[in-house]
Amino acid sequence: MITGPAVESLEGTGHQLLEQARARVRPSLRDRVEGRLTENRAAAGYHLGWLDEHGDPSEAGAGKAVRPALCYAAAEAVEGDIKEAGSAAMTVQLVHDFSLAHDDIIDGDRVRRNRPAVWAAFGTPAGVLCGDALLSLAFITLAEAGGGGRALARLAEAVGELIEGEALDMAFEQREQVRLGEYTAMAAAKTGALMGCACALGALSAGCDENRADLLAAFGRHVGVAFQITDDVLGICGRQEVTGKPVGADLASGKKTLPILAALASGTPAGRELAELYAGPGELADEHVDRATHLVTEAGGVTAARQEIERELQQALAALAESGPAPRGRQQLTALAHVLTHRDQ
Repeated sequence: MITGPAVESLEGTGHQLLEQARARVRPSLRDRVEGRLTENRAAAGYHLGWLDEHGDPSEAGAGKAVRPALCYAAAEAVEGDIKEAGSAAMTVQLVHDFSLAHDDIIDGDRVRRNRPAVWAAFGTPAGVLCGDALLSLAFITLAEAGGGGRALARLAEAVGELIEGEALDMAFEQREQVRLGEYTAMAAAKTGALMGCACALGALSAGCDENRADLLAAFGRHVGVAFQITDDVLGICGRQEVTGKPVGADLASGKKTLPILAALASGTPAGRELAELYAGPGELADEHVDRATHLVTEAGGVTAARQEIERELQQALAALAESGPAPRGRQQLTALAHVLTHRDQ
């Protein structure tokens, strides 16, 4: 764990990199969406934050640009020109936004980035088609940029893993028991695959070899798992202004995130009481959500999750070191890894 004065420096650098990535990718993303989409343009513009539900200009949040930031920093790590990574950065953001549009429908989440999700604002069919359009546009963008077979194959594999991870996440809700290792594998697919792909595509855009791209992909995958677990913790004890979604939604719907699984497996009185609440039919009532939140913390679920975050971070940094990164890129990727996994702490 990084401690002391270095933390403040990492946080400042990490936030700056995210802001720069948003500034770089947003104009080109808007040009691409508005230039290539017709019937899906209004819903996509709303989902991506530059339109409101009436089609008027909006300054709504457009996400953190995590994956583009990783893409740019990976290009720096292999001493590439970040301008060459622009199309790859736009590609991974399009895939991410496709996944969010569909995830909200699957989960029944009506809020995204502190306003109605695209399906809640435009209807479920429009939400599905918006996601489909963004995914198609991602592949077109990478292909037109001359990404080549290696890059397109990595993107296709990452999308396939992402979808498998989402299916696993859904399946866990119907199972009485889920092992912690199964959860980590799910997170590596659902979240880690695209973050790893972002790093690999950024490196490949700079012409690096496959071995270094693989190591940077491993870095991104481990950061992705840590990022997912951080989201899980925020879903238990975070703030809606940080997450953009109602806190407690995971508990209410009976999801089995890592802090919840760790609490259930703790063998403590709090863990057993939580299991009894989870065994009931339907969603948890509001008063039961409050109680369940307390029980997860009391049973050590949040502490266990934060320990797992640190383990994943150490594995990420080991893969980064093995890739032989340029100092500037190494600093940037380290800063991003820290800021993405130490939110609201």
